[in-house]
Amino acid sequence: MDLSEKIYNMRKKSSISQKELGKLTGVSNRAVSKWETGLSRPSTANLYKLSKIFNVPVEYFISDIAENSMAIQNKPKMMKTLRDLYKIGRGPSSSHTMGPEKACQLFSEKNPNADLFKIILYGSLAKTGSGHGTDKVIEKTLAPKRAEIEFNYTEANIPHPNTMDMYAFRGNEQIDYIRVLSVGGGRIEIENAQMPDEADVYPHTTFEEISAYCLENRLTLWQYVFEVEGEEIFVYLENIWSAMKKSINEGLSSDGILPGGLNVVKKAKHLYSQRHIDESSETRENRMVCSYAFAVSEQNACGEKIVTAPTCGASGVLPAVLYYQQIKRGFSDSDIVKALATAGIIGNLIKTNASISGAECGCQAEIGSACAMAAAALGELLGLDIGQIEYAAEIAIEHHLGLTCDPICGLVQIPCIERNAVAAMRAINAVSLANFLSDTRKISLDKVIHTMKETGLDLSKSYKETSEGGLAKIKVF
Repeated sequence: MDLSEKIYNMRKKSSISQKELGKLTGVSNRAVSKWETGLSRPSTANLYKLSKIFNVPVEYFISDIAENSMAIQNKPKMMKTLRDLYKIGRGPSSSHTMGPEKACQLFSEKNPNADLFKIILYGSLAKTGSGHGTDKVIEKTLAPKRAEIEFNYTEANIPHPNTMDMYAFRGNEQIDYIRVLSVGGGRIEIENAQMPDEADVYPHTTFEEISAYCLENRLTLWQYVFEVEGEEIFVYLENIWSAMKKSINEGLSSDGILPGGLNVVKKAKHLYSQRHIDESSETRENRMVCSYAFAVSEQNACGEKIVTAPTCGASGVLPAVLYYQQIKRGFSDSDIVKALATAGIIGNLIKTNASISGAECGCQAEIGSACAMAAAALGELLGLDIGQIEYAAEIAIEHHLGLTCDPICGLVQIPCIERNAVAAMRAINAVSLANFLSDTRKISLDKVIHTMKETGLDLSKSYKETSEGGLAKIKVF
């Protein structure tokens, strides 16, 4: 846990607002916000003040002495069902379209007598919301009621990079207000309120715990999923796989220009059909896998239905790998469902212990997570043991550490679509390495997931879905 996380966790544990902590330490609430996002560090004097306020030794903030005990205290108690990870919905962004859509549906149902809604978007929702179609999905969801949408590009004192304020009016009177956080994968949280959510069902929250349980009870990872969630999860995952295949097939039959103004030509159909006369089996595998990843990603960019795996922006990786293996090796749909269960465990661990939000931890949290899920799924299909599957997932995440989220014009097109294809191929390579080298590994999947979170928090906000840095600065019009 780094310094920014320690300050944030201690403040939340003490139920102190950023404004209150600022007054106690003699700084502005904006300065506290920068401490908690890693943009700046408290002075030595302020570290001593923080130790007094939170009643912890000052060493807690300047060394790792208390890290192990605090990690145990802050460790998540349970994980949610895979239904909370795999969702069927419209792209192009789980955080920017699916999340706000769900928030608007709930707020509209709560306020049927409202005749006007005012929505203020902050952070990444403001800076890339137009490119992602956030404003359009809000207007569409709240229709026929009128919606006024404001993009606030400057406010930094927000609890999450994807924050939105929602106001309901009847005439000139405000009748309701909520603050919503779109935390990734289409999931939302409402500040200071409980809301209906998918159940916490998994008693283990680290791969080490899950692996130990499986080995003790002679279970594979997919058998562990079915034991915890019940046989009905099989039917749910069958529907997920059907939706994945549909998005591939529809994407392969579509051509034209992607919406948004970049004039990006759809390439999946071309990749799929352009066989070279001397094409090797390796080249064909590359072309096929990439065409499937492009197909789903282009469907996502067009706002068509896809499956979050774990997000919209990374939705092409897992289905591309699984569909290719089914075509190549003849795996049954039942085999694929078991692989989806294994992949879901990896995605769930990342979502629980780190993040799957590009706005929070960069593209490593989306594409890196998807690559790890695909590697684990393929390892399951090919009969790798639990240690080899762990190593394959660890390799996949490790070699995406630090990947920025910097889509041009805020559209989930460049470089997002190509990244899905590259990550799909990388997942296959990770499994090959894990098959030979798992006995030589030095670090665990849990440690790499923790490192991914630390890396994401350390990334400059310019590289976390804000259109302020990296490729996003390139003008292509």
